[in-house]
Amino acid sequence: MTSDQKTVAFGAASGIVLMVAAVWTLTNALPVPAIGDGVAERLAYALGANVFALVPFFVMLIVVGNERFLSAAIDPTRHAEDMKMEIHGRVADNTLQQNFVFAVASLALSTVVPAQYLQVVWAAAIWFVIARTAFWIGYRIHPLYRAPGMAGTAYLNAGMIGYVLVMLTGSFF
Repeated sequence: MTSDQKTVAFGAASGIVLMVAAVWTLTNALPVPAIGDGVAERLAYALGANVFALVPFFVMLIVVGNERFLSAAIDPTRHAEDMKMEIHGRVADNTLQQNFVFAVASLALSTVVPAQYLQVVWAAAIWFVIARTAFWIGYRIHPLYRAPGMAGTAYLNAGMIGYVLVMLTGSFF
């Protein structure tokens, strides 16, 4: 493995370990929601968490817009973006992709997780915001340092998808 690959592998592994620990800790620390057990109530609860998970993306859009306004890149057809703006754009693009997967997976999760663990949806949303922020900060420091936030988000989404599929099929296929 090259030095860059080792850096990314270590960062990704760190992000996954932190994600598991954070979601487990938050799920146990957050109160069980005091809502009815119907699908509508569960989905409404998850939608609130999804709005919170959108905060990093919204902030990224504001940052990109403000930086365009204050630079030669105000006209995007001129391709005058500097490296910082290019990173902001890439982070926003990837965050939109991850937000889409998070939304679908967390809404589905809210319908199948046992009621006494429904707070895992908010635990996941809190971690999502932390991981997306870490992704952005890491990317700004050095592109290889985006790995903890990327893995922490991607494997969170993968875990929710896997759990939902297992619950829906009753097995690991």
